[in-house]
Amino acid sequence: MTGTGPRNISIDELKKGVLTADRTALARAITLVESTRGDDQAAAEELVEALLPETGKSIRIGVTGIPGVGKSTFVEALGLYLAGEGRRVGVLAVDPSSVRTGGSILGDKTRMSELAAHKAAFIRPSPASGQLGGVAAHSREALLLLEAAGHDVILVETVGAGQSETDVASMVDCFLVLQLPGAGDELQGIKKGVLELADIVVVNKAEGENKKRATLAVRDLQAALQIITDSEAAWRPPVLMVSALERTGIAEVWNKVLEFEKTAKNNDLWDKKRAGQNIFWMWAAIEASLSADFKSNKRVKSRLETLNKGVRMGDVSALRAAQLLLADYLKK
Repeated sequence: MTGTGPRNISIDELKKGVLTADRTALARAITLVESTRGDDQAAAEELVEALLPETGKSIRIGVTGIPGVGKSTFVEALGLYLAGEGRRVGVLAVDPSSVRTGGSILGDKTRMSELAAHKAAFIRPSPASGQLGGVAAHSREALLLLEAAGHDVILVETVGAGQSETDVASMVDCFLVLQLPGAGDELQGIKKGVLELADIVVVNKAEGENKKRATLAVRDLQAALQIITDSEAAWRPPVLMVSALERTGIAEVWNKVLEFEKTAKNNDLWDKKRAGQNIFWMWAAIEASLSADFKSNKRVKSRLETLNKGVRMGDVSALRAAQLLLADYLKK
């Protein structure tokens, strides 16, 4: 039994609800995997394991970019286009979190109201809660649940607020990096490492007076990508120009995603990438479990306050404090 709502519901009932695309059951299932309670975590593992055979059939697309680039507008435009093409779309929109409450600040679901109301779409906003990598702690499990519910395209919108985007690139098939027009030689502060992760680069807000600047941005980005990408790679990231606001250029982006999928599968890269991602997330789960166990250890907790004070005052080095705490943790 799980404690994910006003009344308890069994794992079997949740599984059945997810597989029949029951929106309430899917929402409760995602709430379960996001819970930090020990009993909920055990139930979540059981649920995800039971649904695993029904996953893996979607195209997973990551969308990132700096704040103000129009990620939510782009995701809604792309989602509505796909729904119009007969696709079922799942969206994981990871919001920046309030430092005080841990809750979402921006509310992506309210910004994608048209897509949220579409019967072929399911949007799940989640607070990042300090999680690095631009995604929430359990975004991968939520993604698997969306797949099990029959969504054949999953869009993962990341925070894009300065965190490394490595984590989201390690859970999607195709990684889109959004750019603004006319941002100059610094490429809008997007680090070279993030651009290197891109499978497709999209210059957004190419409308009105921005069109000329967007055209120049496409040219500059194409030149930059020629330098940082392997000339012999099976796929060279294209740079596309869109207006998510006017919903122009969206079909071209989707066609490039399909072209990328075909190229990756023809070159035996699709399955290899997913297999590598599974290993990455296994180790991420190990590290998260070890960290939680470490922090809850009685010996560690008993000495932590003293060592914290020593490190703050400069009386103890951070490395020495870490070694002492690890020694306490490893004592049998």
